[in-house]
Amino acid sequence: MVVCKGDGDAGTVLVKVNLLDGTGRVYAPARRGDGTRIWMEGAGGGVRSDHEIETYIERQRQFDSDLWVIEVEDSKGRHFLDEPVES
Repeated sequence: MVVCKGDGDAGTVLVKVNLLDGTGRVYAPARRGDGTRIWMEGAGGGVRSDHEIETYIERQRQFDSDLWVIEVEDSKGRHFLDEPVES
C-alpha cells in the first residue's frame, strides 16, 4: 500500500517490508558504480523494529519532502522488487 505520497513527477521511493511482528526492513533505490539500478537496505540494514524504520523514514522525509513510501506486508519478508537488492 502507499503509505506516503510524494510528488507525482519526482521523489524517491522507499519500500518498507512489514513482517507483521513489530519488525521489518526498508529499502532505498541506489546505483552501482556502473549505473545499474539496485535497492539498498536502509536504517542500518537487516531486520529492524518498526520504530527504527519509522525514525529512518522520517529522517529521509526531512531531506526529501517528495518522498514516496510503499509498504508491503509479508510475514516471510518478501519485497517483490525486480532490481537486485544489496545490504
